Order: sequence, then C-alpha cells, then structure tokens
Amino acid sequence: MSRTKPLLLVVVALVSGAVGFAVDQVLTGMGHPSFTPSGLLPILLVALGAAVVAAAIPVRRATLGSAAPVDPFRALRIAMLAKASSILGSIVAGFAGGLLVFVLTRPVAPSLGSTGAVIAALGGGLLLVAAALVAEHLCTIRKDDDDEQPGPDEPGYGLSHTD
Repeated sequence: MSRTKPLLLVVVALVSGAVGFAVDQVLTGMGHPSFTPSGLLPILLVALGAAVVAAAIPVRRATLGSAAPVDPFRALRIAMLAKASSILGSIVAGFAGGLLVFVLTRPVAPSLGSTGAVIAALGGGLLLVAAALVAEHLCTIRKDDDDEQPGPDEPGYGLSHTD
C-alpha cells in the first residue's frame, strides 16, 4: 500500500471546496438559507481521528518489538482506515472551506452561529486529516531483509540456486 499523497488531499479539498461554494450559491439563489453543518460533526470527526490513532498504536508497538507480533492484515486494515479517514477529513475541510468562503464573500455580515459551525467543521476536518496521517505513519511496518529481491543492477540477479 502506498502512503497518502499530500497532492491527493489538496485536490480533494479544492474540489469539495468548489462543491461547498456551489451548494450555498444554489441554495441562496433559490431563496433558501445557506447550508450549516451540524454541531456534532466536528465532535464526530475528532472522535474518529482519536479512534484511528488509538487503533494504530498497538501496531507501532509491535513493529518496535515492545509488544506481541502484529497480524499484517490487521495493520493493513488500520492503515486503509487511516487513508480513508484522511480523504474524508479532506472532503469535509474542503466543503466547509467552500461554505466559509461563500459566507464571507457576501455583502451581508454572516450570523455568528452559522459561521461558528462552519469553522468548527473545517477545524474538525483538518484534525481528522492530521490524525489519520499520524495513524498511517504508525502502521508502517519495516520490510524484512528476505523481502528484497535482487534487481538488475545487483549481484546475483538472474542466478538460480543451482548455478
């Protein structure tokens, strides 16, 4: 599994930011109030980030040799959860960023309640991205020496044990 690339997270955040801006544009154009995320959203995002890091800590302990060996499939599942969480956090942060840009660019001053909820969602998304990237790093298992196969530039390449 490859690590999550920062460029992927930035692109996802930009696209979801554009979607967030467009959603508010369409809602206000139709005469509806702008979208305000739930107050529970940031709490849930931070709780998810804490859970992902907590799940990754035993994997890190096992790779350092201070705990029982870890099942590689368990480590992979936690790493995939961390990768998915970082993408989710990027989506939420980008969407909330788009909502915030829309609200702040209007000629009328926004209400503190809706702006606070949007800023909290933005912060929760960013915290989830950070926690997920930390958890992904904690799930990195070093390669064994016997996993390496000689390459074309290395001695022993193409030789069998019978030569």
